[in-house]
Amino acid sequence: MLEQTRQNAASPWHAGELAMQRSVGVAERMDGPGRNFVRKAMPEQHRAFFPMLPFVVLGAVDAKGDVWATVRAERPGFMASPEPEILEVHLPRDAADPADAGMEDGDAIAMLGIQLESRRRNRLNGVIRRTDAGAFQVRVCQSFGNCPRYIQLRSSAFVRDPDMPTTMAPIHSGQLDDRARQMMEGADTFFVASYVDRDNGERQVDVSHRGGDAGFVRVGADGVLTVPDFPGNRFFNTLGNFLVNPKAGLVFIDFETGDMLQMTGNVEVLLDSPEVAAFQRAERLWRFTPEEIVLRPDALPLRWSLPSGL
Repeated sequence: MLEQTRQNAASPWHAGELAMQRSVGVAERMDGPGRNFVRKAMPEQHRAFFPMLPFVVLGAVDAKGDVWATVRAERPGFMASPEPEILEVHLPRDAADPADAGMEDGDAIAMLGIQLESRRRNRLNGVIRRTDAGAFQVRVCQSFGNCPRYIQLRSSAFVRDPDMPTTMAPIHSGQLDDRARQMMEGADTFFVASYVDRDNGERQVDVSHRGGDAGFVRVGADGVLTVPDFPGNRFFNTLGNFLVNPKAGLVFIDFETGDMLQMTGNVEVLLDSPEVAAFQRAERLWRFTPEEIVLRPDALPLRWSLPSGL
């Protein structure tokens, strides 16, 4: 049955993902998993998973073509799946969030459901159907799970009603300030959004988790970030997108204060560089040059804590 599925399903991989897979000699080996596990609908466990979550990571593209990653929090139950091809998302519009501009009716979107306390994560991408400012539906184009590697265990709790936005204004900049550098240089977690426009005219957005030891992202004096790419599932969704369209949106969270740092900019992928050796376990690197930076103090109503003893 699996062999029949493998033969009948179309490959989900685009040219950039295939190029990355070929670069490490796994393109043929990843053909079967792609056809079998990247689905056009959510399996039951994913449909049950998203409604449990108090926050979701989103990736969206604004009218200028800039991609943004963001994190939005609400009481569990703000997401629901009435059928396998649909995820309903009850979130109000947020003018302070630069990603919100890419969440209009008909826009492509990416979603990452991640539960830090269990290290579970599931991803999907699709198209928004919006009828009002308080909610939208996502019609699923791709749905797949991820392994728990590199996810730092954390538990979360609300410190205010999520329907009450912060009174602190966002800070827009073209350069990194000391606070932004502090958030990145001490981070063990961030999220990255990317996208491609496929040959059939459909836009495909992805948003992904990146994790490592605290300080695994290096911030240069010129404001350029160098990010190690560790061994993973060999899907290469993020780096494959970068090869086709070198744009990225990054979001860092201060888990103790709820501050959020969002950036959009350009990417360079380094498949073979002597610098790779300076990053333990890294197989390759990518560099991110921010072009627009938004620091949003107290943006999230959640606070996270590490397990006791850490």
